[in-house]
Amino acid sequence: MKLDRLLAKHRGMGRKQARELIAAGSVHVDGILQDRHDVEVDRFHHVTTNAETVQAGQRRLFIMLHKPVGIVSATKDADHRTVIDLIDDPDKETLHIVGRLDRNTSGLVLLTNDGNWSKPLTHPEHKVPKVYLVETDRPIPPEAVAAFAEGFYFHTEDLTTRPATLEILSERKARLTLHEGRYHQVKRMFHRIGNRVVALHRESIGPVRLPADLPPGGWRFLDAREIEALRPQNPPISGDSLRRILKFPALAPGETSKFPENGDFGLASPR
Repeated sequence: MKLDRLLAKHRGMGRKQARELIAAGSVHVDGILQDRHDVEVDRFHHVTTNAETVQAGQRRLFIMLHKPVGIVSATKDADHRTVIDLIDDPDKETLHIVGRLDRNTSGLVLLTNDGNWSKPLTHPEHKVPKVYLVETDRPIPPEAVAAFAEGFYFHTEDLTTRPATLEILSERKARLTLHEGRYHQVKRMFHRIGNRVVALHRESIGPVRLPADLPPGGWRFLDAREIEALRPQNPPISGDSLRRILKFPALAPGETSKFPENGDFGLASPR
């Protein structure tokens, strides 16, 4: 939301009057004098006019949690305890989950109230790696490594899973790295090789690992380094967005875009 629009909304004035207030040097955003009316602000910014609070600004929350087996990845559940129930913070009701885990899966869960930060983490084009420890009820055959790297076709979704890295650690234990998140994906992939997952634990999301000293049910705030490490630097650009940026005409009904949806034109990297 533009600053002048926020002032108009909260102060019951027109946007022209709001712009005059900004130009007069009467508006501060997060304690800094702001002379631009078109600067973007959101609910986290503290905005004042003539030292009077227009918007207090919410706290930005970035949390990691060690989800135990039996806890539901949901904000509310009538029958089971949720990850939100494990958090002791006055603003926990503002949180949403970044990458859910099944009730019987343990490990790293991220929570935040900043949708601009979390959305890229779940966007399939960013291919954020997620690493899991997997235990199975039968020995894992060596040929499973190649099968996971090739991908499995899921008839229900009519898609083939992206290449995954499977590292066999012992006869019935492996480390699996995925770059996507489908419904019960790990269990379904192992089912395709005739095996069954008996225990599943998420170790990491992107560069952030679950600390060894964070016990099941424990949580802590992410530090500044972790927050920035999880923030993608180059958001993906869809074909439609690129068309608007380049000011190309809109597609006619039934016309197929010539822009690839991932923004990849196959150009060689500069040397």
